[in-house]
Amino acid sequence: MPPLNAELLAKAKGLGFSDRQIAHLTSSTEDKIRALRKKLGLVPSYRLVDTCAAEFEAYTPYYYSTYDRGDDEVKGNTAKKVMILGGGPNRIGQGIEFDYCCVHAAFALKEDGFETIMVNSNPETVSTDYDTSDKLFFEPLTLEDVLHIYEREGCWGAIAQFGGQTPLNLALGLQKNGVNIIGTSPQSIEIAEDRKLFAAMLDKLKIPQPPNGIATNEIEALAVAKKLDYPILVRPSFVLGGRAMQIVYSDAELQHYMRFAVEASPERPVLVDKFLEDATEVDVDCIADVGQFKNPDDGHIVIGAFLEHIEFAGVHSGDAAMVLPPHTLSKKVIETIRDHTHAMATELKVIGLMNVQYAVKGEKVYVLEVNPRASRTVPFVSKAIGVPLAKLAAKVMAGKTLKELGFTKEIRPKYWAVKESVFPFNRFHGQDILLSPEMRSTGEVMGLDADLGIAYAKSQMAAGSPLPLDGKVFISVSDAHKKQVAAVAKQFADLGFELVSTGGTAAVLEKAGLKVQHIFKLAEGRPNAIDLLKNKEIQLVINTPAGESPRADEVKIRTTAVYTNTPIMTTLSGAKAAARGIAALKKSGYGVQTLQEYH
Repeated sequence: MPPLNAELLAKAKGLGFSDRQIAHLTSSTEDKIRALRKKLGLVPSYRLVDTCAAEFEAYTPYYYSTYDRGDDEVKGNTAKKVMILGGGPNRIGQGIEFDYCCVHAAFALKEDGFETIMVNSNPETVSTDYDTSDKLFFEPLTLEDVLHIYEREGCWGAIAQFGGQTPLNLALGLQKNGVNIIGTSPQSIEIAEDRKLFAAMLDKLKIPQPPNGIATNEIEALAVAKKLDYPILVRPSFVLGGRAMQIVYSDAELQHYMRFAVEASPERPVLVDKFLEDATEVDVDCIADVGQFKNPDDGHIVIGAFLEHIEFAGVHSGDAAMVLPPHTLSKKVIETIRDHTHAMATELKVIGLMNVQYAVKGEKVYVLEVNPRASRTVPFVSKAIGVPLAKLAAKVMAGKTLKELGFTKEIRPKYWAVKESVFPFNRFHGQDILLSPEMRSTGEVMGLDADLGIAYAKSQMAAGSPLPLDGKVFISVSDAHKKQVAAVAKQFADLGFELVSTGGTAAVLEKAGLKVQHIFKLAEGRPNAIDLLKNKEIQLVINTPAGESPRADEVKIRTTAVYTNTPIMTTLSGAKAAARGIAALKKSGYGVQTLQEYH
């Protein structure tokens, strides 16, 4: 291409080329292109979208950038401004929960006298509503676009903690370019995100994590897998919504993953962890102001909630059903989790929110990952305990202390709160519904009650899959679960359900003294599970996956259950929770209270 001059650069920017694209085409760097552009005075102007269609004055205008050299319509003022970086477009794997946090940050900072500037590229969220922030910029969440707005507005600070992984990945680059990232420092964020730095921190604090390694190519990945032994969990670094995260059981699967699922390089290594089978996963959300003080002991770290996953470890926290407070963890385990959380928040000098994911196997507690930012569970926790954590965190990031805000002690609810996820499987014909480390939910619901079983049952009703009180239960489990299935099946039989099964599972249940209706496997003939589902003869399905990759007939059964609106449990822990919920409903039914009455 011809040498880059002022005219060509202006033309490229007018056509929508980013600095990064231009740098790639000219074998340069984004920083050099930005410096050249600024030297030439080539910066965007901002145009107004009148939210009141000129009928009366718009107090909350929307802006977008352009390089057409027209008038800049941004209204200047001397207010102290804070920029809030949103979560970007809503899509599967990017939760609306982050938008909740951005909205609460805008409201909280307004209360404290700041002008709030929202940067987000999704028009279908509350953060981009006309009455959420003082100014809204519809711009991509890139280093180039965010820097332009920050400089044009003369912002005092920027919040990267509330929009999930997307803005978090920008934090270090923004800081290097003079942006005041308020809250937990980008350096602390880097420690939590960089595998080597994170491992060094845990070693220093004597906190265990699952055995792990890093691979930049297929040979390295196979060597790490040999050292750790299968199954392993593989994932690219700095990913959104657990994308391309997978549990791998063999060399062949790992080779396929490294060749087709990711592009590994020294700059973008693949993280390899020993996968802890049948471990219980626990999410912890906390808020801290320790980074504001020279002596961390002068600050506070308050745990918002311990959330115990109902599904075993390996399901993305955005998809997992969770219980608050924990219902199976011992006091010793909870105390260990509390100690680890406090130690890490202190070491990372957290200002604002922090989320930690743990795996508990027996009484041993392992740290899976730490996110020094808002997590997907913050809205759920805030509503469950009656404290707006995102609002408090925004005020802490802007300089207030938790003591000033009056939140220095954990709140332990005297009731149960169950989070259940909502999935779009009925929109994706033939897509298997099995949950995995990659997030697939598009929303969540809450069940509250003094009885855990009823709280779980309420969550299933809210998710559009109410538990049946009678009828037939179809049970088909993998060989790995056959030892435990009889106890679960007996719970349903004792509740008055008829048991329906095929082959091996039926034999196990009959051996345990349970009465079972035998039906054909799909390949054997009819009637089979799909026939019974379509005829509404089955009211509940319990189906755990067989082996490393699901068989075709399993997938057909699970997808038919979705299309016939039949509740389905794909883990035995989920089936146990369902039995508990049905038992509670049959015993005492349920009542309804408002959220405010619980608080």
